[in-house]
Amino acid sequence: MVEAKMGACWSITKDQFENLEKHTQWGIEVVEKYNKFVKERSEIEISYAKQIRNLSKKYQPKKNSEDEYKYTSCRAFLTTLNEMNDYAGQHEVIAENLSLQIISELSRYTQELKQERKSHFNDGRKAQQHIENSWKQLEQSKRRFERDCKEAERAQQYFERMDADINVTKADVEKRCSHKARQQAQLRHQMAADSKAEYSSFFQSFNQEQNEHYYTLIPHIFQKIQEMEERRIERLGESMKTFAEVDRQVIPIVGKCLDGMTKAAESIEPKSDSQLVIEAYKSGFEPPGDVEFEDYSQPMTRTVSESSLSNSRGDSKPEKSSSKSKVKLWPFKKNKGSGPEDFSHLPPEQRRKKLQQKIDDFNKDIQKEMDQRDALTKMKDVYIKNPQMGDPNSVDPRLAEIGQNIEKLQFESQKFEGWLAEVEGRLPVKSEPPRQQSALYETQNSTPVNNNCAQDRESSPDGSYTEEQSSESQIKVPTTDFDDEFDDEEPLPTIGNCKALYPFDGHNEGTLSVTEGETLYVIEEDKGDGWTRVRRNEDEEGYVPSSYLEVFLDKNGKGAMTYI
Repeated sequence: MVEAKMGACWSITKDQFENLEKHTQWGIEVVEKYNKFVKERSEIEISYAKQIRNLSKKYQPKKNSEDEYKYTSCRAFLTTLNEMNDYAGQHEVIAENLSLQIISELSRYTQELKQERKSHFNDGRKAQQHIENSWKQLEQSKRRFERDCKEAERAQQYFERMDADINVTKADVEKRCSHKARQQAQLRHQMAADSKAEYSSFFQSFNQEQNEHYYTLIPHIFQKIQEMEERRIERLGESMKTFAEVDRQVIPIVGKCLDGMTKAAESIEPKSDSQLVIEAYKSGFEPPGDVEFEDYSQPMTRTVSESSLSNSRGDSKPEKSSSKSKVKLWPFKKNKGSGPEDFSHLPPEQRRKKLQQKIDDFNKDIQKEMDQRDALTKMKDVYIKNPQMGDPNSVDPRLAEIGQNIEKLQFESQKFEGWLAEVEGRLPVKSEPPRQQSALYETQNSTPVNNNCAQDRESSPDGSYTEEQSSESQIKVPTTDFDDEFDDEEPLPTIGNCKALYPFDGHNEGTLSVTEGETLYVIEEDKGDGWTRVRRNEDEEGYVPSSYLEVFLDKNGKGAMTYI
């Protein structure tokens, strides 16, 4: 009964450990399954963000379509694309946070969980093996005690039988045998007593170990396994909460992106866009007059305005009237090719815009060249003061090249200014701005510009806009010196002072020669053209390159008026 009861207990304990092993293994698989789910979600977020970025990049404006984005609707679309790019960035943030806060942490925790589970079940198997070994030792000592008791009893019976035979026969030999039997019986009784003592010791030890096993060790191991499982479940719940919080954290920024898209959409102004179209494509022509009644007995006449589509700006040549002739409206005719250099194939307003744009481009290029020249001049000055740093003469070829480039650009700019003046109906009397003067570039004399492109323009047979030769075949664009800016002008107030960092020889009129270390008064700060207007005394003032000066403006001063 005892053996059957103990076997049943051990079987139940063993079954419990097997059940717990299966359950805890299933729990680890649940964590790994959830971690895999989060990993796939992160990959989806990365892929989605990449697709959004590619979509935004695909519809970004190309270089040749930048003019389209002057319209509010196009700018709103561009803002939407930029906001979508930021929106994609938030999905990348989601993927990154999922990876750092869940995937990496759960992977590390799963490894720790496996090690902890393995340790607990190893402790359980060791405890189970120990109690089973104790039970085996108890069983062995009990069987040994039982055997020794039986042998002692048999020895006692044999001695008693021999002793009875001796009383009957009284033989000496039998006496000796009886004596041996007594000794053997006594030995067996002693062995049985020893086995009993050993069995009793194992018995007490086993009961104590069994009590500790079932009431201390096994419950303690089960408690650890239970705590491990509860921590696993709690950790899984925290990961699920983090999964939602990762999304929640980017909601404000995503909301800002959506607000930006909404604001961009609300900034669209249909009237402003349509006005831009009108400004961009208006021709500047006046509409033609009414068509008079055509009397076939007389040539047809037509009342036209001075700047109508069929008239040139000068005296037009007479055209042959024909009943089969068709009136072609020039503004709606498509231009083939790039057209002449002076844009004479365009309507007056469009031509003015194109010419002004070309002049602005030339001025930008001139400014770039002048900035390079100023930088090289500084470098040359440094080389002169410190010959070990470089040869000053090595800069001269580049300075000469820049000077030639400026000459060419100024000539082209003056040529287009002449055409612009012709379009605007006035002669070009335009002084050269101070930023086109320098100590290393002598002002060029007035250069006659041959306006060949504006000559011999007549009405073409297809009705396109033409002009006759201008009354002046050459337009002279004089270059005005700096002194023109100071005539009939009240003295400007002082807005600060400055110190000359380098010597400057003001060869050109309107500039002021300074020496290194000289202190001067500032009367007009640099307006972005690279020149600062300074005064030495009441009679001496002029322009000095801003890069040659260290300027200290008076914060309390009202400042000078912008000088144009």
